[in-house]
Amino acid sequence: MNKRIDFSFYKGKKVFVTGHTGFKGTWLCKILVNAGAIVTGYSTNPPTTPSLFDISGISEEIHSIIGDIRNYDALKAAFDEAQPEIVFHLAAQPIVRDSYKDPRYTYDTNVMGTVNILECVRQSHSVKSVLNVTTDKVYHNNEWEWGYRENEPLDGFDPYSNSKSCSELVTHSYKNSFFADNSVAISTARAGNVIGGGDFANDRIIPDCVRAMEKGQVIGVRNPYSTRPYQHVLEPLAVYLMIAQKQYEDITYQGYYNVGPDDCDCVTTGELVDLFCKCWGQEAKWENQAEDNAPHEANFLKLDCSKVKSTFGWKPCWHMEECMEMTCRFSKVWLASGNVAAEMNKEIKEFMEER
Repeated sequence: MNKRIDFSFYKGKKVFVTGHTGFKGTWLCKILVNAGAIVTGYSTNPPTTPSLFDISGISEEIHSIIGDIRNYDALKAAFDEAQPEIVFHLAAQPIVRDSYKDPRYTYDTNVMGTVNILECVRQSHSVKSVLNVTTDKVYHNNEWEWGYRENEPLDGFDPYSNSKSCSELVTHSYKNSFFADNSVAISTARAGNVIGGGDFANDRIIPDCVRAMEKGQVIGVRNPYSTRPYQHVLEPLAVYLMIAQKQYEDITYQGYYNVGPDDCDCVTTGELVDLFCKCWGQEAKWENQAEDNAPHEANFLKLDCSKVKSTFGWKPCWHMEECMEMTCRFSKVWLASGNVAAEMNKEIKEFMEER
């Protein structure tokens, strides 16, 4: 059974999104706007140039506040003004390699940023539902062949993954210490790797592929044999929206949820790039550019998503071929200076109709 998500729930709801200028954050805001929500976003400037936030024009459809999640006073002022009912916490330093370059900034953003948003929630009388978005990398990774479940030990290896493990623990502590009376429903969502149009981040494989196509170059792949759970960005966002809605209506749904694709969509990076080349066309080619002294990244990582499936009757909508077709379609619209906002609306509509 695959329950249709009732996005009409969000019509007129006041929603606060941290990290709204990022890749996931922009897509989330676009869905919420289309659903009729009153959206306030709080984030630093877009992390890339170009950025989906800028080319989508979403800033004209929401109340966008540029601020640092580490600045508690500025965050609280924005939060108090918005008086949100629902909070999605996405603000983070999300790149593994960048976390090796600047671990202090990574921890400051990912850990204290979580403390700051939960402090705002603790002192609010309007919030009913909170979702902290973390990552599949929060688990102590044994690189075994079965997926990690929500009760596995949290102990990310690199500074990014570990800081997200800490963000989970902060959330658990606040939940137990300040919201044991069930006044606010709080969950975390641990999602795997996402792909989709409008991701311009450094050190991510699909943006690297699109940049290579833009320049007419061969795609360089650093870790072609690393296995990751990939899904289209709309998949986890739909689950985030569903969790936030369900726990808003019934607090017994609050908890900790893995969000990832089916096993058939856990592929190696090399297989992923093969599929990109197939979808893009004959001019797309790749080569192995493995680095001898590259910083550690997990080689094998997979989630067990039985809990979110059994709890909500959810299952993935698009498999890898559809994901890549959408990603390539969007990227070609952007490279042709087409209407990015219209393409986003089209993909969201197609996705929702299939749900």
